[in-house]
Amino acid sequence: MSGEARLMWDDGVTRYNFGPGHPMDPVRLELTRRLVGAFGLDRRIEVTGARPAGESTLQLVHHPDYISAVRAASEDLRHGLEHYGLGDGDTPAFPRMHEVSALIAGLSVAGAEFISEGSPRHAVNFAGGLHHAMPGSASGFCVYNDAALAIARLLELGMERVVYLDVDVHHGDGVQAAFWNDPRVLTISLHEHPRALFPGTGWPEECGGDAAPGGAVNIAVPPGTSDDGWLRALHSVVPELLEAFRPQALVTQHGADTHFEDPLAHLALSVDAQRGAMEACHDWAHEYADGRWLALGGGGYAVVDVVPRAWTHLVATVAHAPVDPATPTPEEWQQAVYARTRAGAPQRMTDGRGDAGWSSWEDGYNPADPVDQAILATRRAVFPHHGLLP
Repeated sequence: MSGEARLMWDDGVTRYNFGPGHPMDPVRLELTRRLVGAFGLDRRIEVTGARPAGESTLQLVHHPDYISAVRAASEDLRHGLEHYGLGDGDTPAFPRMHEVSALIAGLSVAGAEFISEGSPRHAVNFAGGLHHAMPGSASGFCVYNDAALAIARLLELGMERVVYLDVDVHHGDGVQAAFWNDPRVLTISLHEHPRALFPGTGWPEECGGDAAPGGAVNIAVPPGTSDDGWLRALHSVVPELLEAFRPQALVTQHGADTHFEDPLAHLALSVDAQRGAMEACHDWAHEYADGRWLALGGGGYAVVDVVPRAWTHLVATVAHAPVDPATPTPEEWQQAVYARTRAGAPQRMTDGRGDAGWSSWEDGYNPADPVDQAILATRRAVFPHHGLLP
């Protein structure tokens, strides 16, 4: 077992359940954990629990009245709390909502504490990445913003520069809002264009408050973007900013809803491109952040075919035990998938695209390419704030 990494896990996270028919089915967490075990990855990484985040920790990001509202909604599902985003829409109340949301937050905060101490260097909580929750309200299936809370804990422990990188298909709006005016945090979000998708924010011109100009970075790619364009956008913006900002820790969010099978969005990525981004984040953590890396899950609503494979690759990458994409999924896991969902399981850990290719920004700008237009818009909006040329 590697002492360099922790998998933050508690079976209780599967109680994060908005009810039948809701897209955020907790079976995705259960099946991911089973696939991690079927590959023996839980023998290559230390599996660690944590206490739920307490009141003082939650208040690092969230308003006290909102925390009280979540508690109230957990105890009385009929309580009218639409003002706090806890109505009958995307984020309805469910029993013990406060407790399980605080547990997920506690796992991410504990992971942040581990990497701050430097042993282990890496931690992963694929139940986390609930990046839409705002300081005073729930949003987009997210109750407590564990990503923002983990970053706030790193700052509380004395870190002066933290980078948050979000590759979910949706804009990481809650984390951006939490640190809009904090020059210690650089938030970077690569997402589908806000004209096409919730939450309608994440334009390249959104680049930080008066106290932190250039502190928010938004790369908004068009619907239909596939592996090569998406990876080109990632690599054309992120490494130069990391080198300029010199983070002491890297926190990344790996929503699997960029996949071509995801029912709620319109990008066209494969598991292979998602895995490529995970490997890049691992490399960047070592190159720019002294190896300190906290990796989180996020969205992802193809709960059988995509999410378990994507996040198993994430755990494997964090554990320094990568799974060959050509590897068949274990028979025991395929049987468990059928028993649990009555659906057939994917047969391999790849979508057959191999190592997704991409061309670097230095290879030339194509003014007719909408992805290149998106990249250039971001570079023009943000790079000068960091002393970089667009």
